[in-house]
Amino acid sequence: VQFRQMDLHDRILATVAECGLEPRHLEVEITETLVMENHDAAVHTLNQLDQAGVRVAIDDFGTGYSSLAYLKHLPVSTLKIDRSFIRDIPENEDDAAIVRSVIALAQSMKIDVIAEGVETRDQLEFLHAEHCHRIQGYYLSAPKNAKDITDFLHKPAEISFIH
Repeated sequence: VQFRQMDLHDRILATVAECGLEPRHLEVEITETLVMENHDAAVHTLNQLDQAGVRVAIDDFGTGYSSLAYLKHLPVSTLKIDRSFIRDIPENEDDAAIVRSVIALAQSMKIDVIAEGVETRDQLEFLHAEHCHRIQGYYLSAPKNAKDITDFLHKPAEISFIH
């Protein structure tokens, strides 16, 4: 709903300024489907945000009906691979092929990539082997409230890859 508001760009920049945050430290996340619903307006808004320094992430990438041709016209800094493709890797060869392709596409376009819904060590190792170094999911942690996330972030990382 917020993305459809004509003054979204101005509201985001006003909020960033009010908080004393540099725009480059904010990443706005929108779904692929939302971008496709009104492509021209979405591109206009995303370009405004990009020009102001705000990063843009496309969430649930691969679940919509977009053409890859649209991706080159969007100022995207991050693609988030939908959990539906992560769930059955590395066992499901089709999902593994899709994940590999999205990672390769993102890297070749110099776009960050995040795998959503990582729940197992096997998934984590597969993603690491494919050079996807950013993940989200229960393997790292269940959702936490503000106090618990602060404590969690102060603990040393328990995941490392030393090969």
